[in-house]
Amino acid sequence: MKCNINHEDYGLPLESSLSSQIYDALQGNIVEQLMEMAKTQSPTNYFRSILEGHSFKVEQATLPHYYNMFQEIKEQLGFEDNIDFYVTGDSSVNAYSICSMNPEEPNIINVNSSLVELMTDDELRFVIGHEMGHLINGNTKLTRLIDFVYSNKEETPITLQYKIRLWGQLNELIADRYGFLAMPNINVCISAFFKMASGLDFDKMKMNIENFIEDNKKRLDFFRNDKGLNFDVHPVNPIRVEALNIFAKSEFFVKDGTSRQELNNEMDDLISILLRVRNSELDVYMTDYIVSAGIIMSNSDGEMSEKELEIILDELSATQIFPGEFINEIFKLEKDQIISMFIQSTHKILEINPNLREALFIYLIQIMIADKKLDNNEINTLIQMANDFFGYQQVEAANIILEMLKNNFTPNVISLY
Repeated sequence: MKCNINHEDYGLPLESSLSSQIYDALQGNIVEQLMEMAKTQSPTNYFRSILEGHSFKVEQATLPHYYNMFQEIKEQLGFEDNIDFYVTGDSSVNAYSICSMNPEEPNIINVNSSLVELMTDDELRFVIGHEMGHLINGNTKLTRLIDFVYSNKEETPITLQYKIRLWGQLNELIADRYGFLAMPNINVCISAFFKMASGLDFDKMKMNIENFIEDNKKRLDFFRNDKGLNFDVHPVNPIRVEALNIFAKSEFFVKDGTSRQELNNEMDDLISILLRVRNSELDVYMTDYIVSAGIIMSNSDGEMSEKELEIILDELSATQIFPGEFINEIFKLEKDQIISMFIQSTHKILEINPNLREALFIYLIQIMIADKKLDNNEINTLIQMANDFFGYQQVEAANIILEMLKNNFTPNVISLY
């Protein structure tokens, strides 16, 4: 029977925000329009031809048990678009979904044979619900746009890489929620996680589910304490298990369960782990140096130009998923606080790695020449900082500055007109 599902209840605000940011950054409305005009071939057609030729299509006449199960899940989740289901002979425990670009053509969900063999029917319901969640949330459409614009992943700007990765991980957490809606039994869902991660049967291993959840919290602390990072498109299993566990205890399913606000607060705590892109003491001090030194240097001539801000943000993007938000918080600090941050971070960096002295100084010069103008106050500030913090004599500092000007400085030609 079709459930009365309000899909907005099961989303994550940050995922929605990131989706809009990424789409706008890629000029999605224009690119999609051009793709439509150019009749760009849908990858759905490519995969469908492979699946039709090499996989087994789940139809009522041939596989009535699975066909009825999949259709029941579809109705249960309130998804009305057509879906073609396939089973592919593959040893990897995996499944995937592909959203159709043509409304007249069915979407695709494929399940590998090893997953079907390993999972019970109830566990398979969770997996199918998860894949259907991707279709419901529409994230495969944005994935297609990303793959088209950046077919060479290495060319993707680092800030966009981080945001795409985070967006993908949040989508997995949302899809897990739909998996739970399809099979609202936390023990079954966690068993499915265990099988996908290990390839082993939960019951055969005589695993105690309650003990597993408690042990999972300890494993989660490893990531909370900055001991590990995850750059895969999927969140690590400890996060997925805990996210689903707290979702199952919410007021959506349990009378007097955790409120939506409490659920969101607990999810924010888990998501904060996914926001990290640094895991060393040096990374922390480098972040503080980049922002504080950048602000001090760029303001030494009285104002920060857009080009100077762009360099600071570009450098910050290596350690911050949201560099703009981070620098805005620093802008709120008093001048003395920013100077203190600069002094402390400089001393700490050189204490950890003295060989970074020249790189730190060159960063300041890059800020100075970014606006294509040279200013006596900037030069004096550079020379003073070179002596006070990096141990350069005036002649040494001047030579480094001149070398950077020789190789990297482009005068502003507008002044010639």
